[in-house]
Amino acid sequence: MKNLLIVICLIFAFILLYQIGGKLMSINKQDKIKVEPFLAFGNDRDVFFKGRVIKAYTQKRPSSRNNWFSNIISAAKRYSGSSVPLAKVEITFQEKSYTVCTDENGVFELQIGDSKPSTEQNELVTFQVVEPVTRKSLIAHMEVTRYSGSMGVISDIDDTIIISHSTDIGKKFWLSISKNAYTRRPLPGVSEFYKKITDDKSLPIFYVSSSDWSLFDLIKDFLRYRHIPEGPILLKDKHINLRNIWKSGGGDHSHKLQKIELLMEMFPKMQFHLIGDSGQHDPEIYAQVIQDYPGRVKNVFVRIVGKLDASRESDLKSLHGFEHFHFFESSEEAIEIVEKESIIN
Repeated sequence: MKNLLIVICLIFAFILLYQIGGKLMSINKQDKIKVEPFLAFGNDRDVFFKGRVIKAYTQKRPSSRNNWFSNIISAAKRYSGSSVPLAKVEITFQEKSYTVCTDENGVFELQIGDSKPSTEQNELVTFQVVEPVTRKSLIAHMEVTRYSGSMGVISDIDDTIIISHSTDIGKKFWLSISKNAYTRRPLPGVSEFYKKITDDKSLPIFYVSSSDWSLFDLIKDFLRYRHIPEGPILLKDKHINLRNIWKSGGGDHSHKLQKIELLMEMFPKMQFHLIGDSGQHDPEIYAQVIQDYPGRVKNVFVRIVGKLDASRESDLKSLHGFEHFHFFESSEEAIEIVEKESIIN
């Protein structure tokens, strides 16, 4: 294991030196830059778009046959990709165009009101970088999904659906670079539980995580491969690169509350089941949501990660809206709760 870690360090050191040397950082007219669209969803009136602008890089599709070395190379490429700050992106939707600017992390977002859905065909949004001007600015498209109804689900990702070891930096780091969407493991029974809580995928589900946008494709592929209900994935905006890759999924989790607030405002007539774990601050964040949005949270499901000490258990019992909380150790136990209490009619 020691030799393996040395090899990993050498690989990342080499790529980091390559990056510092300026071969990955400059943008000129020969470079390809592209938009990575992340989100295009809304209600019957408003739509929300999000994405980022990066220098395009070549990346093969992951496979369950990839070994750890191939996955490390792929992770290095993913995190060495250069985001493009202060770029201008033209967003075209329903025959109207809007120009937005990326932030220091290359991320942009736009919310449009008074935008009723088309009844004739699927709605598409188009993204194109208009500044900086290059010869190879690629156009990206994404289908817009509208959500309605009276009930939805909001779920965390790390150690809630996918094994991440978020409380152990070493294990978390190793998983993040040595595995891919097809070799990362879900929590046992997650697919069955999420099909149950979404009423066999009939309820909309939204994912909120402290992982960064560099993992967007991995999470999206993971959900599809493991037959877990898919939905919009809202991640942390702060850019993670090779220098701070070990910080992915860590730090301040207040952005989760902001993302949930966005969903609460976007779907004011919808109540939600919230799902998280005890390893980070999900229970405290969800208690704050219950307090800020009375009557909007139907149930909170919290997966117990590790063993709760007496102090942590006491803190959880004192949370606002504790009567809405259901604690479980396995997906089978969560399914039993749903069925016993007729949470999904």
